[in-house]
Amino acid sequence: ALCFMIPFAWPALKRHGMPSKQEWIDSFVLGGLGMWICGAFVYYGGRSTSALNIGLMYALSPVLIALLSALWLKERFHLRQVLGVCLAFTGVIWIVTRGDLLAMSSMQWVEGDLWIAAAVLCWTAYSLLLRQRPSSRDPFARLSLITACGVVILIPLTWIESQLVPDWRISWEGLWLAVIAALLPGFGAYQAYSYMQAQLGAARTGVVLYLGPLYAGVMGWLLLEQSIAGFHLLGAALILPGIYLVTVRKAGA
Repeated sequence: ALCFMIPFAWPALKRHGMPSKQEWIDSFVLGGLGMWICGAFVYYGGRSTSALNIGLMYALSPVLIALLSALWLKERFHLRQVLGVCLAFTGVIWIVTRGDLLAMSSMQWVEGDLWIAAAVLCWTAYSLLLRQRPSSRDPFARLSLITACGVVILIPLTWIESQLVPDWRISWEGLWLAVIAALLPGFGAYQAYSYMQAQLGAARTGVVLYLGPLYAGVMGWLLLEQSIAGFHLLGAALILPGIYLVTVRKAGA
């Protein structure tokens, strides 16, 4: 993702000059949280835990972001927005459990859940720090700097993993999938998230993450010929109004 970002971000990075010591520290902290823990830990956790557990725990992230934004960042969060969070959260739970809320009673907790829990907490911290530690750079240039710091952290860790994992090798298929991941979730999603943070604040932006299950359902229908079930529609009927209540601004605001 950094290879795609640098050519576009270089003019802005050059215009602002070298980052200050504090900005380097902030960028490495954010890079470690957002590019390392929030990325790698999910893959480690996914080896031993279920998609249901991952979905349910990640559904807590926007709630934590909204709550801590109000308590720590002093962002205003009205009753209307609390109602929106509750609606969207309920919609996500309905989709993740495929309309069977009793499925949560049969959940089994394993080691992978600890990896996912760490990723959820660190994504919450990333979202809050991104807002709490502002930068004079534009969002894209700042994200490029954070990504570069994340790459510096990941390079030695990747080498260590390559020595520990037997038969570790890079295939052409793996490279192609890595390019797609770099362009969409790496380049596109992080840039959109940073821009929304600057415009909406941490709490409102966090709740928009609840669109993820809806996008997954639509993409599965378009690309994988998976059917859209009734639980998808009911979940959407809860998520979309919930996000509207959280993100809409009052007239004159």
